[in-house]
Amino acid sequence: MFGTYLGCRAGAALRSGGSRFPIMPLKAKVINPAFAGRAQMATASNVPPKGISYAQTENIKELESDEKEDVLFNTLYGVRTIELNRPAKLHSLNGSMIRKIVPRLQEWSKSDMANVIIIKGSGAKAFCAGGDVVALAEDNTKGPEGQARSTDYFGLEYKLDHLIATYQKPYIAFMDGITMGGGVGLSIHAPFRIATERTVFAMPETTIGFFPDVGASFFLPRMAGSVGTYLALTSERLKGVNAFYAGIATHYIHSTSLPALEKRLAELRFKDFENLEQRAQLINSTIEEYCTGLPHDEPIFISGELRKAIDRNFSKASISEIIAGLEGDIAVLKAKAAEVGLDDVEIQIGEWLEKTLTTLHQRSPTAVHVALRQMRIGKDWSITETFQREYQIAAKFMRHPDFTEGVHSLLIRGKNSKEASPPQWQPKSLEDIKPEDKIADPFFQVEGSQRIKLLSDRDYNEYPFKFGVPREKEVEKFVRQGGKSKFQVINHFFQATEGKQGVKEVVSEIIERKTTKSEAGHLLWEQEQVASPTSSDGRMKRRRNTKMSKWQNRAQIHHHVMEAYRIE
Repeated sequence: MFGTYLGCRAGAALRSGGSRFPIMPLKAKVINPAFAGRAQMATASNVPPKGISYAQTENIKELESDEKEDVLFNTLYGVRTIELNRPAKLHSLNGSMIRKIVPRLQEWSKSDMANVIIIKGSGAKAFCAGGDVVALAEDNTKGPEGQARSTDYFGLEYKLDHLIATYQKPYIAFMDGITMGGGVGLSIHAPFRIATERTVFAMPETTIGFFPDVGASFFLPRMAGSVGTYLALTSERLKGVNAFYAGIATHYIHSTSLPALEKRLAELRFKDFENLEQRAQLINSTIEEYCTGLPHDEPIFISGELRKAIDRNFSKASISEIIAGLEGDIAVLKAKAAEVGLDDVEIQIGEWLEKTLTTLHQRSPTAVHVALRQMRIGKDWSITETFQREYQIAAKFMRHPDFTEGVHSLLIRGKNSKEASPPQWQPKSLEDIKPEDKIADPFFQVEGSQRIKLLSDRDYNEYPFKFGVPREKEVEKFVRQGGKSKFQVINHFFQATEGKQGVKEVVSEIIERKTTKSEAGHLLWEQEQVASPTSSDGRMKRRRNTKMSKWQNRAQIHHHVMEAYRIE
């Protein structure tokens, strides 16, 4: 059997500013929200009447039946804290929690004493493990009325997610622990996303017969290469510092430093004339003070030959082509193994190929097809259109049998070993779906009447703030200017981010994977084509493994079951 192949990459960049910590005033007054970010504003598809925002026209409030303490709110000088408090459910998000959070965010947006918003989970195990999908699946079994209630929940959730994505005050997510599904919606659109050694990130929706939602249509297609598509289709997890390397998180801090950081942020005071961008720069500088090192024993996961394999296969236009690509790579490696043997990296890639192929066959065939289409067209959606379209897709999944079957099989029946059984998807397998079936088409048919009234009329086409590690496109642009050595490229981004941790590692990985050297020693960006698993580029000379691996003679593909959503 192959060994586990570890590593990562990607992100965003740029920060500046110094830190100041004067004493905070003790009283707040209400002001009009007036902080303009540097987002690229698009024409909102849900624009309200002139001079009126949806935040003024809709009043979301708690119900008498809601839990009383599933969300806790705290104040420390200028910091306002949202603490998710359903530890027995790993803080899984439900309507009761949303109805508490939305009014607080709207209230804080009007107060000049609320300088920074922090969202976190209580305890050490989870930030938020997702939405309460068991409750939704139970509703769906009650017919059209129950399915309508489930759809209403997604409308409420997406209103909160869009409010966070367009919020006009600094918003920081402590992604400490399990951060999946609905928890990703509460964090991924924030300008500041802090990973710790306990972070476990995933979008595991295809595992339960659903699609990556909560704005995944926006952020996953904008990740480097085909990494977002890979995460969407397979539900692969990124743990700890690798969530930072991949650009999911903007910062990496040890969990023991979070309380001190929270207190330090509470001491910040902003001048009245400073806009959101200026305030964000100061907050970024403050967070960086607590970034005291990266774990030396956790290399970048999605990197090197693994990243090339992901881009080579998950860039294809259809699921059948992705499957064929994975199978083709396996065949090439097996042929090479029989002739000359495989080196260590090739063995690791072979295991990854088999695992990935098995994983795709375990997922809901419908959900996998929908997710691929979503990744291809979501890159052109604005943040507002994203949530409108996802709402329509979610409504259709609530009427599709795969979601209810997936949840019951994995999360309800699956808890009892005697009743556990694989989900019975409809259709049953990827092989049962023919190209002419166009199985994803109905999910993307626009229904004009099925729209949600969002809480903000702000919109953009790209995230307005980039405080993570440099993006691959930024490195490519700089290298293509010509005349740069590896040292010069790394130093450029290290200086541009004022010595941000992780920059050297991420930029070095990009250079090793995407560039060659000219005779003068300057970097040249490779053409946009990815080598086959057995190609030789003359730059990587690896130790040849002449021993026969178990994989080379194995008759069956190793069975790999992702544990997404099933976490004790």
